[in-house]
Amino acid sequence: MKQLADREIVGLTADSRSVEPGYLFAALPSSVASSPLNGANFVPEALRRGAAALLGPPGLAANLETPIDVPVIEDEDPRRRLSQLAARFFAEQPRTIVAVTGTAGKSSVADFVRQIWLAMGLSGASMGTLGINSTPLQRPLAHTTPDPVVLHEALRDLAAAGVDHLALEASSHGLEQSRLDFVKVMAAAFTNLSRDHLDYHTNEEAYLQAKLHLFKVVMGPGGTAVLPHGQDLTDRLRAACQARAHNIWTFGAGGDIDLRQREIFGTGQRLTIAAQGFEATLDLPLIGAFQADNVLCAISLVLACGEGPEDVFTAAAQLTGVPGRLQAVGGHVYVDYAHKPEALRAAIDALRPHTKGQLVVVFGCGGDRDKGKRPIMGAIADQLADQIIVTDDNPRSEDPSLIRAEILSACPGAVEIGDRGLAIATAISGLAADDVLLIAGKGHETGQTVAGVTHPFDDRDVARKILAEVRS
Repeated sequence: MKQLADREIVGLTADSRSVEPGYLFAALPSSVASSPLNGANFVPEALRRGAAALLGPPGLAANLETPIDVPVIEDEDPRRRLSQLAARFFAEQPRTIVAVTGTAGKSSVADFVRQIWLAMGLSGASMGTLGINSTPLQRPLAHTTPDPVVLHEALRDLAAAGVDHLALEASSHGLEQSRLDFVKVMAAAFTNLSRDHLDYHTNEEAYLQAKLHLFKVVMGPGGTAVLPHGQDLTDRLRAACQARAHNIWTFGAGGDIDLRQREIFGTGQRLTIAAQGFEATLDLPLIGAFQADNVLCAISLVLACGEGPEDVFTAAAQLTGVPGRLQAVGGHVYVDYAHKPEALRAAIDALRPHTKGQLVVVFGCGGDRDKGKRPIMGAIADQLADQIIVTDDNPRSEDPSLIRAEILSACPGAVEIGDRGLAIATAISGLAADDVLLIAGKGHETGQTVAGVTHPFDDRDVARKILAEVRS
């Protein structure tokens, strides 16, 4: 039990529907200026449910319609204060925590770190888009970076279950909203930066600044920053990290964790990697140069936590693919989560060396998200793929046909099939022996959201079923 002045606080939440007697309710302002979902509007409901205290921005108490008899904490940054309270309330965290941010690769890096730790005999976990994954604890998550109450409760539960090593994804939304503040991050990585989430962030600079919050605020001074070597953005990232007195390691060809050579073979690749005076060659069942970058980033994070390179390289040689990330589902059919321009480009580029015939791509774009990326993705597919089928991908509240039209404006030669299942079936049935099919956009997801309703749909299951029917 926790005390707030003379009140006993038994729980925390920013969702009035979850309030129980004795809870502190965080009446947070909306992160979107135009949204009517302002936390102050839900104070009456929270009080009816038994809230024992409130947290909110300055003026919260004065602006309530009726006087209240519970303590009110007013803070200029109530989101950060909620993170602080959650960290104190749940208290325990895994001893070693690393975080990874960037536009693409976060899920793979976090999972690769978990795999390396497990192969070394350590109790490792990952947390992010794929949920919480550990041997003693599995749990789905609604967001890549959950709200601070859910996050810190999960940290407490992982620690209680004996997990002492955690790799977590740090999304731009979560970072900007201070959800990760007060997480004890030892090392943090930045994978890459390209267009994403401009429906939320005002521009690309705001998007970058949200990412930098991981290094400027979340990770305490003197942590280890893992940065991509030789990218246009590296010098700027380095300067931000030097201002925080972080140790800085770079990964990639010529970096501190150096990719000496990369060879493609069959359905995998051979990486020769050198770090801290040790060199090793890894044969991995992973496709694509971007996966090589993800492997090096993961190795860097594990090394940054003090593990020796020989042990880390031996463990990394056992890495396997991550669900929905260029996942082979049978034949020459791959499912990938690529739902942003550079991710789509990377996935197509990764499959091209493994394609003797035609490279076919099935993809769409999500509704209620950055509209500007739709023609960009269409142009990328038009440039790099041999055949294209434009279909639906979580249209949410938007008219699916209008989303498809925006994509098709940049790839007019594509085939349009709105029904995603039919689009996949059409693509598979038309494959020749040496053709390769990429089904992009949904990856590991198990639902398709249309008009506010989520229907069961898994690209991998659908593709496997169609492949079985074609072969029978």
